[in-house]
Amino acid sequence: MNLDNYLTMDINILLSIVNMKLRDEEGDIDALCHRYDMQQSALEQRLNDAGWHYVAKNNQFKQV
Repeated sequence: MNLDNYLTMDINILLSIVNMKLRDEEGDIDALCHRYDMQQSALEQRLNDAGWHYVAKNNQFKQV
């Protein structure tokens, strides 16, 4: 799954892909962002603006 357009893709699709990759492929958000060449602050801000926040303990974005 391509994450090149993570700043403009549908927020629900982005959330689904990111959480899937965090669950299945990456140990944490730092590794995910490094692997897919994403700016962590931009990714988190995009998801935060939609009400989703990264919870390190669960290694996923959740509504808080």
